[in-house]
Amino acid sequence: MTSTAVVALPPAARRARRKGAALGLLAWLVGIVFVLPVLWMVLTSLHSETDAATNPPSLAASLTLDAYRNFFGAGGGASPWPALINSATASIVSTLLVLVLATPAAYALSIRPVKKWTDVLFFFLSTKMLPVVAGLLPIYLFAKNIGMLDNIWLLVILYTSMNLPIAVWMMQSFLSDVPVSIIEAAQIDGARLPTILARVVGPIAGPGIAATALICFIFSWNEMLFARVLTSVVAQTAPVFLTGFITSQGLFLAQVCAASIVISLPVLAAGFAAQDKLVQGLSLGAVK
Repeated sequence: MTSTAVVALPPAARRARRKGAALGLLAWLVGIVFVLPVLWMVLTSLHSETDAATNPPSLAASLTLDAYRNFFGAGGGASPWPALINSATASIVSTLLVLVLATPAAYALSIRPVKKWTDVLFFFLSTKMLPVVAGLLPIYLFAKNIGMLDNIWLLVILYTSMNLPIAVWMMQSFLSDVPVSIIEAAQIDGARLPTILARVVGPIAGPGIAATALICFIFSWNEMLFARVLTSVVAQTAPVFLTGFITSQGLFLAQVCAASIVISLPVLAAGFAAQDKLVQGLSLGAVK
């Protein structure tokens, strides 16, 4: 017969294992705390308005898709598709414009730094110090005078200008990790700046560019203040459409939860699709 000897772990290893288990349990608890409100919102959206409005809510209430049918206009309400298309147009187009403008600026501030590049970065950051509501009235009057109210392209311009400073800051740290020797080799081979950005810098800094694009897309998709004030019907975005379910009379909790889930799905889908790129991009420039 053979016997298996049990090797006792040293005290330091046992303490490290217990510490790792405790940290893992803490991470699970924090994750549950963050996910629980979302799960509660999903459950509420599957209840009827009467069951959703009970206090305390009934977990055993029957499930129904009426809130989602009403959101998509089956109950006689307005269709959400124009608002969703407007949000997608403003978010995608502004994100592409931000990338086109931020990449050369970040290149000039990192790989080929201009004089006093830190002052330039601070200037970009200083544009975010002004509260958005402080510039709302001048922007409204300017848009009214040029006939751009309730126009989706006005939101594209505003979202591009709002996200550009953040994108330049992020991409400057990403592009600073691109080896200069590779760029110099491309220049020796006769490559011009557009070719270098597209075929040399782009593939190397791809995760950082993807992370920047995702963050700009999320900021644009979730923005509501400008969309609420500067649009009405034609250029109404999804967050503004969502507020239409909140009324002073009647029950609306289940419909609001259903609308919130549907409107959040594009951002969640983009986040899951670019999850690996987002982690790589946010880690670029962290370790030198």
